[in-house]
Amino acid sequence: MIESIPVSPAEVKPPHERRRLARVLGPGAAVLLVLSCITPASSLFIIVPELFATQGSGAVLAIVAGFVVSVAIAACYAELGTRTASSGGEYAMVTQTLGKAMGWLTFSLAGVLLWLIPPIFALGTADYLADLVELPRAATGAIVMLLSTATAVLNIKANAVVTGTFLALEMIAAVVVTFLGLGHVQRGPGELVSPHVITENGLEPFTLAILISGLAVSTFLVSGFGTTVYLAEELVDPRRNVARVVFWTLGLGGLVILVPTVTTVLAVDDLSDLASGSFSQWVAAWGGERVAVAVNVAIAIAILNAVIVMVLQNSRVVYASARDRSWPAPVNRVLTKLHPRYSTPWLATLVIGIPGAILAGAVEVEALLGVTSVVISTMYVVVAIAALRARRQAPVTQAWRMPLWPLPPLVVIGAIGYALAGSARTDILIAAGVVVAALAYYYVYLARCPGERFLVVDPTDKQPDHLEQAQHPEAVSALD
Repeated sequence: MIESIPVSPAEVKPPHERRRLARVLGPGAAVLLVLSCITPASSLFIIVPELFATQGSGAVLAIVAGFVVSVAIAACYAELGTRTASSGGEYAMVTQTLGKAMGWLTFSLAGVLLWLIPPIFALGTADYLADLVELPRAATGAIVMLLSTATAVLNIKANAVVTGTFLALEMIAAVVVTFLGLGHVQRGPGELVSPHVITENGLEPFTLAILISGLAVSTFLVSGFGTTVYLAEELVDPRRNVARVVFWTLGLGGLVILVPTVTTVLAVDDLSDLASGSFSQWVAAWGGERVAVAVNVAIAIAILNAVIVMVLQNSRVVYASARDRSWPAPVNRVLTKLHPRYSTPWLATLVIGIPGAILAGAVEVEALLGVTSVVISTMYVVVAIAALRARRQAPVTQAWRMPLWPLPPLVVIGAIGYALAGSARTDILIAAGVVVAALAYYYVYLARCPGERFLVVDPTDKQPDHLEQAQHPEAVSALD
């Protein structure tokens, strides 16, 4: 039986603090924010060369295959995100379909990503500024985290303007790579459909087994589209617009990555260059050192842009967890405080940003990349299972429903499950430790008072405050 208790947002706060996140984001502004989180140009410059090294010219087919899996993942997020339009994101969606224990487990998995991924991205900033100035990598990453945190406290519409401006520079970098590649084409399009992989023995035909080995990396190229659900409480008409933003960002992000990858495969002097080269080297060869430096600076800006949006979005999940009474009452009160001017969860933002700065400056967080991959994969599988279960529940008015159900969630479970099976044992054990710790906290603390703790809210289904107080008078004082 699903342990889901309908509770309104007003019940979680004392009367004097019954404020909500401002619903001010149109779908266009949300697309800018989420696309900035995907950082397609950063993925192009950082991750695609890794695919080239293992997939050769078959990287194009690997990206297309990863995009197909991503469409299936997006369908799960879009349907669940319009059913439960909460800034809690994955944990709120899973709670409403699989129950509170699985919902808390999902929050714990997401929590690993909330604190680890922003500093991992921030650490790459110094690398792309190296052509202009030598900066200490760790200190630069910490400063990027702090700057991003300060920016994320601002009004979310102002953040959309800032990130939209930075995103434009990122798009220009991708366009430059595309046109430079088109101006130096060395081979025909046949290489895209009959690709080759670079081995010790030279070029060899690309095979299905090689493609599958790169599926995990190619799938995660555009994985940020799922963060749309973190903005659900600030998005106008989320029942309609969550799905629109998910698919628009996935499509645009995939296009920005795929097109320059195609032109690069066709333009490199020798296919063996794909195994050891980088976009910075190819851009310098095609357009000169100055163009390469300008593109690298644009990528550094894109990284800053991505970290701003990650801190902003992740703070919404922390805010939602406190509003849903996931922590002791004093912690809930702190984390649900909104900025008096910007109506943003500013203390929750600091809880994301300051530890991130410490991690970037003092810890080798990049060594945990394998763990983050396993955690993301596990979370996707749980979301897919929730999408299968959701159809057994009563339909939600105006919620988007995926076509071809149950095929998309089954594709996700099969493809991502296969990728998980090939993960390093150490990474799997660390992720298993997170699962054990999460379930221990749930059963030791949250499950002991199921009517008072971890009450997941869907803010789109609310009643007038006076009715909420009349129906649940005991809940209003629960945090006092």
